[in-house]
Amino acid sequence: MDVPKGHVPTITTYFEMTERSLLLKQDAVPLELTRWQAPRPSEYLRLFREVGEPWMWTSRVLMDEDELRAIIHDNAVEIWKIENEGVTVGLLELDFRTPKQCEIGFFGLVPSMNGKGYGRWLMTEALEHAWRSGILRVWLHTCTEDSPSAIPFYIKSGFTAYKRAIEIHPDPRLSGHLPMTAGPHIPIIN
Repeated sequence: MDVPKGHVPTITTYFEMTERSLLLKQDAVPLELTRWQAPRPSEYLRLFREVGEPWMWTSRVLMDEDELRAIIHDNAVEIWKIENEGVTVGLLELDFRTPKQCEIGFFGLVPSMNGKGYGRWLMTEALEHAWRSGILRVWLHTCTEDSPSAIPFYIKSGFTAYKRAIEIHPDPRLSGHLPMTAGPHIPIIN
């Protein structure tokens, strides 16, 4: 099947953890996880874009402000900033809206922080906060637009793949929702 011009095919892989895995102790890192209560949508989107543009994260970018605010201000959704010496360098979003489950909705660092081993620290922190009383399942998803190291990283972190989906969507760079430089590993065909 051909993908229509101006569109991007994506294979999404879903992962879950149904029991708390043994978390490895991490060496000290210069990062700090800070809860971000009810962020302003514009500030949230700035960080979302900074972390996600290399991987063509679009879901939050395509939402209108009221829809975005309803999610990021929901008491069952926890937004965390990752900071390095007072500078925000990453985003973690934990979604507890489904009973007994936690979705790691967004998990990432700005490009300059990648490849330094901080992802392992962040995953340990994410799982510490996700596995609270009453949680029976922690899950997340990634796709072919993400870093090629994402799937091996999630498996090494103790997650098991349980489902795949194929999506075809308009290229957000061509619609102006993301800059033409986003997702440089995905060719633009228009």
